[in-house]
Amino acid sequence: MEDWAAAHPQVTYMWLAMVILIVLGWIGGKSISMVPNTAQNIFEVVISGLENFMVGITGEEGRKSFPLLLTIFLFVLTVNLMGLVPALYPPTANINTTLAQAIIAVGWSHVIGLQRHGVKYIKHFLGPVKALMPLFFIIEVIGHAARELSLTLRLFGNMMGHELVVGILLMLAGAFLVPLPIMLMGILVALIQAIVFFLLPTMYIAGAIEEAH
Repeated sequence: MEDWAAAHPQVTYMWLAMVILIVLGWIGGKSISMVPNTAQNIFEVVISGLENFMVGITGEEGRKSFPLLLTIFLFVLTVNLMGLVPALYPPTANINTTLAQAIIAVGWSHVIGLQRHGVKYIKHFLGPVKALMPLFFIIEVIGHAARELSLTLRLFGNMMGHELVVGILLMLAGAFLVPLPIMLMGILVALIQAIVFFLLPTMYIAGAIEEAH
């Protein structure tokens, strides 16, 4: 078991991230009050802002997808930030983790499309010209597969790149001499990648909801 955990550190830290989020959620749920404190105000502004942003793109029908995308956003942000803590490994620096997240996010957009349109959802893959439907279908399938590939490689590449840069600086300069701007850049990268992983699936869901032409 120890050998397996050493060979798959991303799984261990994924479980750690889930425990952290569950504990924070439990603490946050207990501390909710009618007169919110500063922390509650910040969380309410962030969550309501993300929800309003998503509904503005997808319409009211997309609101039911918000809990899933918010969970993905918080999870990706948490595991990304792990890379800034000494001795911790960000699971998103492993392509298996980012691929799993991409499959969930993109796959859910197809679930929403099927719920919204039923079997007519296939029209999203066929194009407007009947004679070219087989060609359009192949192109659309490749395009939707590219969505997963894009989400997977973007997050993996950015987080792995950051880990390599920090590792090189640690070897060259030592643990106490790593420039603070690099750490601040890491926070910015972690946040941006989490936002991208929220934004792109939102766009995919909006496309699945709209009527095919």
